[in-house]
Amino acid sequence: MQVFKLTEEIIEHIRELIASDQKQQLKDYLESLHFADIAEITSELELEEAAYLVSILNREKASETLTEVDEEVLEHILENLSNEEIARDLQELDTDDAAYLIADLPEERQTQILSHIEDKEHAQDIVDLLRYDDDTAGGLMAKELIKVNENWDVDTCMKEIRNQGQHVTRVHSIYVVDDNEVLKGRLSLKDLIASPQGAHIRDIYIPKVDFVFVHDTPEEVARVMQKYNLEAIPVVDKMHRLVGRITIDDIVDVIKEEAEHDYQMAAGITEDVEADDTIWKLTRARLPWLLIGMAGGIGAASIINGFQDGLTSFPTLLLFIPLIQSTAGNVGVQSSAIVVQGLANNSIDGALLGRLFKEFLLGLINGLALATLVLMMSHFVFGSSYLESATVCAALVTVIINAAVIGTFIPIFLHSRGIDPAVATGPFITTSNDILGILIYFMIAKIILGF
Repeated sequence: MQVFKLTEEIIEHIRELIASDQKQQLKDYLESLHFADIAEITSELELEEAAYLVSILNREKASETLTEVDEEVLEHILENLSNEEIARDLQELDTDDAAYLIADLPEERQTQILSHIEDKEHAQDIVDLLRYDDDTAGGLMAKELIKVNENWDVDTCMKEIRNQGQHVTRVHSIYVVDDNEVLKGRLSLKDLIASPQGAHIRDIYIPKVDFVFVHDTPEEVARVMQKYNLEAIPVVDKMHRLVGRITIDDIVDVIKEEAEHDYQMAAGITEDVEADDTIWKLTRARLPWLLIGMAGGIGAASIINGFQDGLTSFPTLLLFIPLIQSTAGNVGVQSSAIVVQGLANNSIDGALLGRLFKEFLLGLINGLALATLVLMMSHFVFGSSYLESATVCAALVTVIINAAVIGTFIPIFLHSRGIDPAVATGPFITTSNDILGILIYFMIAKIILGF
C-alpha cells in the first residue's frame, strides 16, 4: 500500500478546483483517497474550503472524514449543516463516532438532530453514550458488539450472531451474558462451530474474560489492553452488566494524546497546544514555567552572590558553575523521566526506600566516573590546585547523587498524591536541582577551602 503524502502541489490543485467549482473533478480525485487523508487535506485549507470539500463527498465517506478532521474544522462544518444532514451522517457511523461528532453541540440541537435519525435504537445508543464524560471508558466505548445468552442453544446462537453481525463493522469477540445482561464470559467461534446442535452456550463458553468498568479512566483501559494484548475489551457497569466495548483504534488515540501531553508537560508547557495555535494561547502555556525558571535563576544568582569572598580568593571555582548546574539538571531529568515512564506503564514496584537506594548507588557510580575526568581536566587544563580540584569533584559527586534521588522521589510522591508526575520532569526538576546544586557546590567549597 502506497502511503499518501500531502504536498503543496496537491493543496494548490485542490484549492484551484474549489475556486472554480469543479465538483466532479474533485469527487473523482477524492474517491481514491482514504478518509483520513481527506481529513489531513482539510487541515491545510481555509474553513470555507474545508466545508466545501466535505460537502461534495458521499455520505459514508463524509461521515468518516468528519471523525478525523480538526475540532475547529468540525465545528465550522457542523454549523453549516442542517440537522437532517448531520442526522444522515450519524446514521452511517458507529455509535462512539456518532456521539463524538455531536458531543460539543448544545443539548437542544443534539435532541433535534437525534429526532431525525430513522433508526431509533441507534439514536438511543448515541443518547446513552452522550451521558458519559469524555475521560471515562463510557465516553470511549461503542454500543456495537455481539453478545449471546448463556441459555441459548447453538442453533439460536448462530442465528443471533448472523443478525447482530450486520451492525458490527469488525467482530473481535463474542460476549456471553445471562438473563440480566451480566457479563459471564466470552465464546470461541471454534468451540461454537465444533459443538453439536443441541449444546447450550453455558456448557461451552469461556468464563475468563478481561473487562473494564464504565467509569474507569482511558489510561486504565489502555494499561489493561496493552498488558493483555487485546484488540477489544468489554465495558460493564457497577452491576457487571455489559454496556459496550472499546476497540484498539480508540485506545491508540488515547495513548497518542497522553504521550503528547506528557511530552509537553516535560518541556514546561502547562496546557495542550499545537504549533498553529494563537500567540496568546502559546504564551499562556509556556510563560508559567519560564517564570519558574527565571525565579530559579535569580535564586542561584543570590546564592553565588552570598559567596563573593570565596570567589575572590578562589576564582577558579567560577569556571565550574555551569558544569555543576547542567550536570545536576541532566541527572535529575534522566531519573525522573525513567520513573515517569515506569509509572505510566504501571511497572514501578517495590518499596520507595529500595528504589531511592538504587538511585543513590547509580548516582555514586556515575558521579565517581565523571569526577575522575573532571579531576584531571581541572588540574591539568585549568591549572587548579589539588585542593580546588578535589572540591569540584566532591561537589560533583554529591550533586549527582542528590539530583538522582530527587528526580526519583518527586514523581513518585506526586503520583501518590494524585498529581500527574509528568510535571516533575523538565523545568521543575532542572530548576530545583540547579539551585540545590549551586548551594551544595559552595557549601562543600567552604568546608574544604575554608573561606
